[in-house]
Amino acid sequence: METNELQNIWKNIDSEISLKTTAELNQLLTIKTRKTINKFLFIFSIDVIVCVGLIVFLILTALNRQSDIIYLINNSILCLITLTSLIISLLSINKLQNNKYNLSLKDWLEQRIKLLSRWLLGKYSKFYIVLIPLLLVMINLSIHVYFEYGPFLEVMKNGESIYGLAIGFLIGLFVSYFAISKIRKYQIRNLEFLKGLYNHLDNMH
Repeated sequence: METNELQNIWKNIDSEISLKTTAELNQLLTIKTRKTINKFLFIFSIDVIVCVGLIVFLILTALNRQSDIIYLINNSILCLITLTSLIISLLSINKLQNNKYNLSLKDWLEQRIKLLSRWLLGKYSKFYIVLIPLLLVMINLSIHVYFEYGPFLEVMKNGESIYGLAIGFLIGLFVSYFAISKIRKYQIRNLEFLKGLYNHLDNMH
């Protein structure tokens, strides 16, 4: 958690708050809340685009390798996992955007904080540690075998192919874990910011 950055953000907000009436303060907190929620929506939207792109690639490459059963199995499993991720991302976007007009801003924000806390800090929040290596292996196999222009088993018998896959896997693993670590820190920082906004709303009532 980047505490200093959070403190600087709140210093700026507190200076704004001290000059606001109750109505203006409520409007300010609403704007801040929407902007922060949009940051989560942006990340989920990128995930949707990546998932759609990967699914299209898997389908097109599978159609060009219809006689390679092992390649088709690899792509089918990977496509199923990616499709599941796509559905989860779309549902997450819908849940974050869902506006129930009978809810106050405080209650609306409380619901989203609970959702985000469950996603980022819940018991399945570290599942990506196990899932990423599996996905990387399957994605590397799909891409590498396709562009080697040979059957899956024949490509796997090639020592250079195995060496290239191993190097690609290690690099991909490092980049993936590094990127996800950065994204998670960014998301958790925004979650803490939302909790701070909620506390201000709570103090107003």
